[in-house]
Amino acid sequence: MKEPDPGPAGVTPMTSQPMSRGTRVRGTRQAEALGSVLADLPTFSSAQEIHAELRRRGERVGLTTVYRQLQVLNQDGVVDTLRDESGETLYRRCQTSGHHHHVTCRSCGRSVEVEGRAIESWADRVAAEAGFVDVDHTVEIFGRCVDCA
Repeated sequence: MKEPDPGPAGVTPMTSQPMSRGTRVRGTRQAEALGSVLADLPTFSSAQEIHAELRRRGERVGLTTVYRQLQVLNQDGVVDTLRDESGETLYRRCQTSGHHHHVTCRSCGRSVEVEGRAIESWADRVAAEAGFVDVDHTVEIFGRCVDCA
């Protein structure tokens, strides 16, 4: 039987913060390589695209590991996610630590983080009217940026 990874349980090598649900990012080298790729990506990218970039850089990491690490990093607030028009989840390193939304260009993929006070108020009001509390939400806004319009 293989010995468990001796790294500190519940700590992500990229952020040194506790991780959600007891999941642990395995392999400091892999986590650092993933962090490097995420830092270099200008737009939201799929796990497959991130995996392909890791492979292009000579990293030996499986696609399943990439998915698992991206999920943990998203739970920890290190990466943002959004679903494209086809429903695929895309990932990008967070530029802002607080809750925010994105406006993403359908043509080039450029994405801008925006604060959405009106969205926050609307979500709280709609939830309260329906009798809900402790509300969370996801809003994805797509359009065409000035350069692509």
